[in-house]
Amino acid sequence: MAEQGALTPKQIVEELDKYVVGQKNAKKAVAVALRNRWRRLQLSENLQEEISPKNIILIGPTGVGKTEVARRLAKLAGAPFMKIEASKFTEVGYVGRDVESMVRDLVEIAIAMVKTEKKDSVLEKAKRNAEERLLDILLPKKPGFSEENSDSSTREKFRRMLASGELEEREIEADVEEQGPQVEVLTNMGMDELGMNIGDMMKNMFPNRKKKRKMKIKEARTVIEMEEAARLIDMEDVKKDALRRVEQTGIIFLDEIDKICAREGAAHKGGDVSREGVQRDLLPIVEGSTVNTKHGMVNTSHVLFIAAGAFHMAKPSDLIPELQGRFPIRVEMDSLETEDFIRILKEPENALTRQYEALLRADGVNVEFADSGIMKIAEIATEVNRTLENIGARRLHTILEKLLEEISYEAPDTEEKNIIIDDTYVESHLRGIVEDRDLSKYVL
Repeated sequence: MAEQGALTPKQIVEELDKYVVGQKNAKKAVAVALRNRWRRLQLSENLQEEISPKNIILIGPTGVGKTEVARRLAKLAGAPFMKIEASKFTEVGYVGRDVESMVRDLVEIAIAMVKTEKKDSVLEKAKRNAEERLLDILLPKKPGFSEENSDSSTREKFRRMLASGELEEREIEADVEEQGPQVEVLTNMGMDELGMNIGDMMKNMFPNRKKKRKMKIKEARTVIEMEEAARLIDMEDVKKDALRRVEQTGIIFLDEIDKICAREGAAHKGGDVSREGVQRDLLPIVEGSTVNTKHGMVNTSHVLFIAAGAFHMAKPSDLIPELQGRFPIRVEMDSLETEDFIRILKEPENALTRQYEALLRADGVNVEFADSGIMKIAEIATEVNRTLENIGARRLHTILEKLLEEISYEAPDTEEKNIIIDDTYVESHLRGIVEDRDLSKYVL
């Protein structure tokens, strides 16, 4: 797991700057929240229990970077992270997902994270064990002959051949573990625990068994290495480590939290009652409660919750007062303008322009985005966002896809291998669509 204390708030912001343009206030807020988690773990256990995470609400229209800030933060922290839309939850008594399911999902993410790390740590030993198993298959022991009496020189010769890759295409028959039938248990809302118990029972009824499979050595090596790595991992340690990480460093990103607000001035009936019910179900999880998962009990007192919403039809004060109090940090994110779109297209390490250049290079086509072309794309994105619905930076995806549609289609066959996307090119391909309001609604 990445050491959270290795990064100061300024360093965290610098890392976020590589992928998210602007939004300094949001970056500072999450950077301080992450650093505070490390600070808390440096204190005595008694004091640790008294310090609650400072949960955050990010307020801003779609496409301004709310999700990306939270996702990149989790990667920096090396922490279990999950994104869930609050609108997917229903209150107890309604058909749908209950709020506790997000904690169970976070535990599964942590289990997978820890297993991957453990596998990496035992990989070398697993490779050695796999090599011995392959040699046993290639040179089966003869009845009545002990290990000491076997032809060790022949075994060493085959070992060298395996290492040099000479035997990769040889077909062998290996005993590999066969997974039992995968049983998905569909349960009603509030019955997740019953579902996971039935799932465990089915696994016990149909345990994994050995099956002979014919395959080439290059395939068998991978399969056997994975089996050996799994044997070397202590799943009890994995579960303990995963549960600890969820409790101490877990991050849950609650998107669309404004969708569970009761509408301002609306009578408390129908859907508004259900929305408020979800908030009340969410409250104990955010405050800190114990949730039962199939891997053990999880206390959510120190899980960091980052909520986000556009808050077009509602405002944070429309949340129930108790839930408002559990999100003390409010950050309003800036709407994106032309200058922001230019930076988004040029600066981030994963900029869309770089992605398209790399994709088309696979077909031998060199596409170059001129500054004038980037400027024109940014201006069109701003104009379309202003005249239609404002979807922030997501508009760039649609515009670039339409702009490069013809190049992408012709790339494998075209003789023109060097293409410059300048303002003239952008105008000629997009201006007609932008000016036709009815067409732009459907295309852009």
